[in-house]
Amino acid sequence: MESLLLVLIGMLAAISGAIAGLGGGFIIVPVLAFMYTIPVSSISGTSMAVLFVSAISSTLAYARQKRIDYRSGLAFSIAMVPGSVLGAYTTSVVGSRVFFIALGLFLMLMAVVINFKPTRSRGGFLRPTVSRAITDVSGLEHSYAFNMWFGATVAFFVGFISSLFGIGGGSVMVPTMILFLAFPPHIATATSMFSILLSSLVGTVSHVALGHVMWSTFVWLAIGALVGGQIGAKIASKIPAKVIIRILSVCLFIVAIRLMFKG
Repeated sequence: MESLLLVLIGMLAAISGAIAGLGGGFIIVPVLAFMYTIPVSSISGTSMAVLFVSAISSTLAYARQKRIDYRSGLAFSIAMVPGSVLGAYTTSVVGSRVFFIALGLFLMLMAVVINFKPTRSRGGFLRPTVSRAITDVSGLEHSYAFNMWFGATVAFFVGFISSLFGIGGGSVMVPTMILFLAFPPHIATATSMFSILLSSLVGTVSHVALGHVMWSTFVWLAIGALVGGQIGAKIASKIPAKVIIRILSVCLFIVAIRLMFKG
């Protein structure tokens, strides 16, 4: 029964993560915390490994939809790499209480600010430095411009946070891409999953090297994540952009409250 439950959790996490571009760690981390009495490092390491599998599945589906901004995603993932390594090492020295409360407050903040998307490009240090035009498989063209340096800087901290908390970093990257970088929500979620795929590989390898992955739990969660990633990406392609933002906001807020009570 426990194995079946883990498969279902992995599937649900991947579906939710693919729809919102978060990766699913925001579900797996609190579930593992409630199911097992294990070190924070094991929670983060196992979640990160499942996240990598989920990202593979979701990215393949989004690639078929032609909604991934590969150039931006690659740049963001490169910036995430050093942060991912640093986060994996930091996990082992963070106390459980601090871990859960900090993550809860952080996700709650993201749940609020994601609803205030600007209607036009910002100026100053957020002045756009690159522009993109992507036509998806349905023939719809998505045009936007953003500041690459700001995006890359945020991506470094996203890499650190994702590896530290085991949540993938999409909870920061997607709101940032939508709120500050003017990405269309559908492109933001797809590109976020692509970035997570590359950066989570580094984070997973780091956690494996440190012995943070519970392999018996990982296998069942990963099976569900492989299936859920495909389902989530298909659902996301049929949902209006405003609905994606609302789903993202609600998911972040609920998980934030639960984590803070756990802490």
